[in-house]
Parts: sequence; structure tokens; C-alpha cells
Amino acid sequence: MTELLSVLVPLPVLLPLLGAGLALALSRHSRAQNVVSIVVLSAVMIIAFILLFGVDREGAQVVAIGGWQPPAGIVLVADRLSVLMLVVSSMVTLCVLVYALSQDASDDSNETPISVFNPSYLVLCAGVANAFLAGDLFNLYVGFEMLLLASYVLLTLGATAERIRAGVTYVVVSLVSSIIFLTAIGVIYAACGTVNMAQLSERLGQLPADVQMILHVLLLLGFGIKAAVFPLSFWLPDSYPTAPAPVTAVFAGLLTKVGIYAIIRTETLLFVDSSLRVPLLVAAALTMLVGILGAIAQSEIKRIVSFTLVSHIGYMLFGVALGTTFGLAAAIYYTVHHIIVQTALFLAIGMVEMRGGSTSTRSLGGLMVLSPLLTIVFFIPALNLSGIPPFSGFIGKAALFAAGFAGEDWLNVTLIVVGTVTSLLTLYVIGRTFNLAFWRDPADAEEPTEELVAEFAERKQVLRAGGTWTPTIGVPGPMFWATSGMVLASLALTVGAEPLWELSLRAAENLSEPLNYVNQVLGGDAA
Repeated sequence: MTELLSVLVPLPVLLPLLGAGLALALSRHSRAQNVVSIVVLSAVMIIAFILLFGVDREGAQVVAIGGWQPPAGIVLVADRLSVLMLVVSSMVTLCVLVYALSQDASDDSNETPISVFNPSYLVLCAGVANAFLAGDLFNLYVGFEMLLLASYVLLTLGATAERIRAGVTYVVVSLVSSIIFLTAIGVIYAACGTVNMAQLSERLGQLPADVQMILHVLLLLGFGIKAAVFPLSFWLPDSYPTAPAPVTAVFAGLLTKVGIYAIIRTETLLFVDSSLRVPLLVAAALTMLVGILGAIAQSEIKRIVSFTLVSHIGYMLFGVALGTTFGLAAAIYYTVHHIIVQTALFLAIGMVEMRGGSTSTRSLGGLMVLSPLLTIVFFIPALNLSGIPPFSGFIGKAALFAAGFAGEDWLNVTLIVVGTVTSLLTLYVIGRTFNLAFWRDPADAEEPTEELVAEFAERKQVLRAGGTWTPTIGVPGPMFWATSGMVLASLALTVGAEPLWELSLRAAENLSEPLNYVNQVLGGDAA
């Protein structure tokens, strides 16, 4: 079993890269490209599930690329945390791909180079997998650059002026983040003579405290920009909403969580004794509040949900900053929950835009009557995001708050109060959005959409005449079913909360014992 797992570990990175090359070679055959992409990501998802069950039973798997043993060689490390993130990311990327191919991968297929979408998307998937499996800082940097390079292309599909402006902001901010990260890697190598994370876990603690603090802050700055932690989150609400709906969904669901994953690794493996607990807790509180207050001020649903994305990053950072096993488990559970729910919600918003012709609450209305199935697939993840019992959002927040109370610290209690207020404000924002876009008569909108008003009036006339009105979804079937799949996955997080929580707890226990990671990577006698 161990030999099989070792063979499988590099495949989530290798298969998408090979698929990207093949898709690029088939650029004139869009159907063949689509088949290649779906087959590759389906295989990655199956491999990820096998790795999850195998690693949970057999322990972490370490693979030295090219036979070069650590710390000199590049290693891929599959432990419980990395394979859990790999499973969730593979599910999300496959569902989003099906959605995107149904929508022709853009809002306007006449403006978009479809042949570029599949290769870019597969490179992004390879970058995400590489970041999760990386066993050294430079390979983690390579994973970030792979997914960022692909994201530049995906963000500007269609080459509209709005997307180019948003893309420029995204590129500049991402380059700044990458420069900070690369600088940190250079300084760490100069100070320690290695970038292997297992070896750094031993050597960083031998440096003077002020040097450790500088290195710690540099890494957190780089990862904080990628994770959209306040005050480094200003770029996200302007960049994500302009992209095509499937691109926005995978960006919002995954890319910021790669930054959170890197922060978890930094705090639990590299700087165990150099704690920045208080600044991280303050940043978590400000991220929650600033994000949700920004959402209240918006009228575009994409921007509303983008700001709520920022606010919920604060919950994950809260769990990491607690530094306890229970807090880490809650952060891992909440991260898995948020990836799936946020992706489902953005996919539903894409269908709202297609069905209603807009994502502005100033223009929408009546969708609950005109498209009840679309209403359901929007309403369920929206409630989940708000933390309404018994959904996984409530379970994750309850676990985070319980971990905070266990610390018996006034700052933890302050974070719990801030988190509760943020959750209530999220419910308010979601309720207001649902009322305006789905509940009210579209004729009552500030800037009514003629098509919706006419369709709603036709419905009234048909019903008054004693006829039968047949509501429609108004979007392609595969888009609806892909979104429904993500919604069902979010419900599965509630139904299967106990096994997921236990897995998260086991992953957190591993993180709380970094010596085990060091021994697995460097050998049993390394410490």
C-alpha cells in the first residue's frame, strides 16, 4: 500500500501539466480539449481520495523527485492536511470545469479565446496541487507562481476593458507578494543554508530571536497578501467580480485558501517558538469587520460575496492564531467548509447573472417565482455562509468559538464577540440580497430589467386568466447540475460533520507535533 501511495503522490501535479500540454496541442479541437480536461481532473480527484484514505491509515508519504533525497532534493509531502486540501480542491476544480465548459468558459464566447482556457485551467490546478504537496519553500513558491501565471490568463479572458483593469491590479499585487516571498526565501537560505521545511524546522530555532521575527514577518506578509488578510485584502473585491463566473468561483474558493494553507504551515512547522499570536488575532478581527462592513455598502451581488469572502478569511486566521490543536482543527474544518460553500455560491451567482441579465440588486427581482430551482441552489449556500444552524458554517464557527473560550483569554473572547457580530451582519447582508434579487416584484427595482418585468407581468396575466405557468431555470443543464453538485457537497459537510471533524482533528494533532513531520521527511534519527 505504501509503495502505491508513493507512486500516486506526484500525479496530482504531473497529470494536469501533461493534460495542459495535450490540450494546447489540440487547440483547434475544442471537444477533444474538453474531454482531456475532464478526464485529467476526474483522475486527479480519484487519486486524491485514494491518497486521503491511504495517508490517514498509513501515515504521511514523502516522495523525493528524481531520486534526490532531502534536504538536497525536492520532496513532495502528503500528510493529512495536504491530502484533505487536495481532495477538496480536486472536487471544486472538476465541478467548476463542467460549469465553465457548459458556459463556453466565459460570459461572452465570441470575445474569449476558448482554446486558451483549458491549458491555463489545468496549469492552475497543477499549481494548487504543487503548493499543497510542497515540502520546501522554493517548491511552494513555484506552485504559487504556476497558479498565479495561469490566473492572470483566466482573469483577463475576453480582454474587456474592465477585466484588463482588474487584471493589472491583480498582477501588480501578486508580483509584490511574490517578490516578498522570494526575498524571504533568499534571506532564509542565507541564514540557514536550506529551504527544506523539515530542516528549517530544526535550524530556524537556532537563529537569534530578532532574525527569526524578521523572517517570520516576511513570510506572513507574502502569504497574507495571497490570503487577503486585512490590511492586505484591498485588491480582492475589485479583481474577482470582473472575471467570468467559473473563474471567479475557483479563485474565490481556492486561491485565498492556498495562502491560508501556507500560513498554517508557517505557524505550525517553521516558527513554533516565535509566536505572533496577538498581531494575528488583531488582524483576524479587523479582517472580519472590514470585510463584512464593505459587503453592507455594496449593491452588486458579486462584490457583496467577495467582501464576505474577505471577512470569512478572518475566521480561519482566528483558528490558526489560537495555536491550539482544537483551534487548528476548527480552522481546517472551516477552511474545507468555506472552499465548497463559497464556490457553490459564486456558481449560483453566475446563473443569476445569466438568468436575470445582471448581478445588481438595483435591477433584479422576482427570481424566486420565475426560477425556483435557481433560488434553491442560491439560498442553501447563502444560509450556510451565514452560519445558520445546522449547516456546516454554524458547526465550524461553534468549534472556533469553543476553541477560543478554552483559552480563557480576553483577546480570544473579543474575537468571539467580533465573530458573532460578523456572522449576524453576514445574515443581514444575505437576507437583504435575497429579498431584493429573489423576493420582490422586479418592477419595484430602482433600475428594473425590462425582460424580468415583462416575464413577471406575463406570469401574473397567465395566472389571472386561469392558465398554468411553468417556471424555467433559464440556464444550461450542466451549469445547474455542476452547481447542484457543489450545493450537495456543502450539505454533506453537515451530514458528515463528525468524520470530517475527526479527520481535521487528526490533521491538527499531526501539525501540533512538528517533530513527526521532520522525522518522516529527513529520517527517523534526524532530530
